[in-house]
Amino acid sequence: MTGRHSRTRFFSSPAGIAATAAVGVALAVGGTVGAVQLTSGSGQSGQAALDFTPTTAGSLTPSSPTASPSASATATASPSASRSPQAASRGKTRTASPKPSPTRAKKTTPAVKVLDSGSCGASFYSDGQLTANGESFNPNELTAAHKTLPFNTKVRVTNPSNGKSVVVRINDRGPFIDGRCLDLSRAAFATIASVDVGALTVRYEVLG
Repeated sequence: MTGRHSRTRFFSSPAGIAATAAVGVALAVGGTVGAVQLTSGSGQSGQAALDFTPTTAGSLTPSSPTASPSASATATASPSASRSPQAASRGKTRTASPKPSPTRAKKTTPAVKVLDSGSCGASFYSDGQLTANGESFNPNELTAAHKTLPFNTKVRVTNPSNGKSVVVRINDRGPFIDGRCLDLSRAAFATIASVDVGALTVRYEVLG
């Protein structure tokens, strides 16, 4: 309905008033509601006036103080307290702590035993084909000749003037000159002194 109509009716009996009320309820259900006003009629006793002012049904839709069911259904419940996830390291399989490996003792070179020592003259030689033990003489090897020491005996020869020393292997016999006890190969002599010297006094140590 686009227009509004105001109608006033007068009822003089209680039965009429009740009937009018029923009509108002029916109009409210059908989409139109009438505003009912009960007024005393002027000059008429026992009469009441009803004023019907129709309005649209949409304006009478009661607003619900509570949320609609759909809204309450979609409401998210407050999250309950939960335990924080464990750290990654706590989730790994625990293993026994590694046992310390025993410390290995470092290998030490045993001290060389000195069987005999002394001082004497030493010279060198660079010629020869065979040594007394049957080897081919090589002037570039660290070898030496001695009169009595067993073959393959190791002897440390030191030049006391400069502290240089060399270990030689006995593989030949000699020298056959008084005052000398060792005849070194050219390479062995050059390790402790210049070959230009020819001969010098050395300190020797027979090693076991």
